[in-house]
Amino acid sequence: MRFQHTVGRSISIMGTGLHSGQPSILTLSPAPVDSGIIFVRKGKTHSEACQASIRNLRPMDLCTTIGSNGFRVQTIEHILSALWGLEIDNVNIELNSEEVPAMDGSAAPFVKLIQAAGRVSQERQRTYLKILKPLHVGQYNRSLSILPSPIAKVTYSIDYDHSLIQQQTYEYDGTVSEFMVNIATARTFAFSAEVESLWARGLGKGGSLENTVVFSDTGVLNQGGLRFPNECVRHKILDLIGDLALLGVPIIGHIIANRSGHHLHTELVRTILDNPEAWTLLDTSDKLPFVMARHSINGAQPAHSFPLTTSSIL
Repeated sequence: MRFQHTVGRSISIMGTGLHSGQPSILTLSPAPVDSGIIFVRKGKTHSEACQASIRNLRPMDLCTTIGSNGFRVQTIEHILSALWGLEIDNVNIELNSEEVPAMDGSAAPFVKLIQAAGRVSQERQRTYLKILKPLHVGQYNRSLSILPSPIAKVTYSIDYDHSLIQQQTYEYDGTVSEFMVNIATARTFAFSAEVESLWARGLGKGGSLENTVVFSDTGVLNQGGLRFPNECVRHKILDLIGDLALLGVPIIGHIIANRSGHHLHTELVRTILDNPEAWTLLDTSDKLPFVMARHSINGAQPAHSFPLTTSSIL
């Protein structure tokens, strides 16, 4: 049986928002069973909270953003990916700004933070959503499908007109070890020719070679180069894992992505919820499948290690 998990203690990290360019402090704190992932901002007189749920998704280019009752937080995909990749089910994420810090552009700093806080088992079994029938979103050359499978699996393909990227495909087996070793360190990427356009749209104000892999017409501007020859497709999987966390329960199924992105990732989550006949929920306490109403997984109720450094951990 697999139990729910939270973090062992409160711990913080600070950095700069990728799009806002504003300083940001993020604090992870333990949360009770079945509470899910909650973003919190504390004010002088009251606190605001927003659950990481597809029902709270807000429109935003090039990142995943949620909000409710006037509270908004953007670029949440990397911290969600780290939590989901390490099977952390319940946690409070306190922020002093409207954007999660970018750190190095990957999920690795958040993985280190979780490791430093400790991963604590809770006295409640996890619930899994098992795909029974294929579902599909997208069209033409951009698509995302999920198929029945006995295990969680992702096959992701990308195609960019750049000599260092071109066509890349990666298969991810959905395990914690695979996530930490081969996915978590993959960084977000951009193209130098598009940077001024991003700035004109009010995006990427905090972007730098410290948190983004930047491709020029002929190479990589970052001094250290790429961490993997196929770092770009690995980062796409990192984003997908974070976006799927908005479903609120882990998926058992085979996801096949072709030139996808945040929009299709979250559209797939909505499509899953809109088609309850295509899935069932598995309760690991008795290992018998049962079907739950869609509002039950869309609401508040369920819902190799890295070297540790202290430079950015408070």
